[in-house]
Amino acid sequence: MARGDLTAAGIPGVVFTPRSGHGLPAVAFGHGWLQPTTRYEELLRHLATWGVVVAAPATQRGALASHRQFAGDLRTVLDVCVGVRLGDGEISVDPGRLGLVGHGMGGGCAVLAAAADDRCRAVATLALAETLPSAVAAARGCTMPGLHVVGGKDLLAPALGHAEPVARAWAGPVRLRTLPKAGHLGFTMGPHWTDVLLGSGPETGTRRMSRALVTAFLLLHLTGATGTEATDYDALLTEPH
Repeated sequence: MARGDLTAAGIPGVVFTPRSGHGLPAVAFGHGWLQPTTRYEELLRHLATWGVVVAAPATQRGALASHRQFAGDLRTVLDVCVGVRLGDGEISVDPGRLGLVGHGMGGGCAVLAAAADDRCRAVATLALAETLPSAVAAARGCTMPGLHVVGGKDLLAPALGHAEPVARAWAGPVRLRTLPKAGHLGFTMGPHWTDVLLGSGPETGTRRMSRALVTAFLLLHLTGATGTEATDYDALLTEPH
């Protein structure tokens, strides 16, 4: 697994890749409101170890973030993944195997980006938060598979008013999974000043389960994995949590 900087491509952020490989799947990851990309590196590294290129723009981190612009940034980093040889030329991405992932605000923006980009083959969100323009409205144009993982103790973006309406509006196949003990920031790692502001914080169990669910979903829909690992992950996707 290798870590790189997106700044050289004209946008701040990070990219995680396998050491080498051609025709790999790639996803753009959207951070939550006020969150640094470092809080998601555990998930991004994990995906890279499974052969997925992951690029996370570090833009729109202010209190008045533009959801429309952040969705555009997610699409831009997908362009970078497809158009730039990564890892000293040892890595290339298949433009037919692209996806979007995001947490909170970044989850809603991932939906906005997917609705505007017919290259997207899968969308996964964690504790999705509604956006402006509306992710619910955008979901009506999302025909690709979707996975929305929500926290049962999320007080900032409770599923009833955020992820559930998106899932109901989704035009393609969709799964909604609730982690009963998870709070809004349970999907992040490491301390941050927003833990106090948002009344939540990192949760090891939440990260472990959501990491498995997202990896399962992406392997199934971006790689067509059929081996033992994919079978085990498929059980995670189909069993209630």
